[in-house]
Amino acid sequence: MPSYEELLPQVIEMVQPLAAPDRIAREDTDLVADLEFDSLKVMSLIERVEDRFDISIPLNVLPDIRTVRDFTVQLQKLLGKI
Repeated sequence: MPSYEELLPQVIEMVQPLAAPDRIAREDTDLVADLEFDSLKVMSLIERVEDRFDISIPLNVLPDIRTVRDFTVQLQKLLGKI
């Protein structure tokens, strides 16, 4: 299972292209409030992550994800179950 420290830069790399042009993704960045994510961008992020890690992200984890950190923690949990 990849560590949080290994996953975080990969998550930021996938988040940044979806962010508003003048926004920078960091660990404590809120996806909606800071990066202006809407539902389409969230689904695009999920698709990118699923493709990269060959996993399926259940939609019931989405309410627990607000920040890049939250997303990384959920991803680490999912990868640990594989």
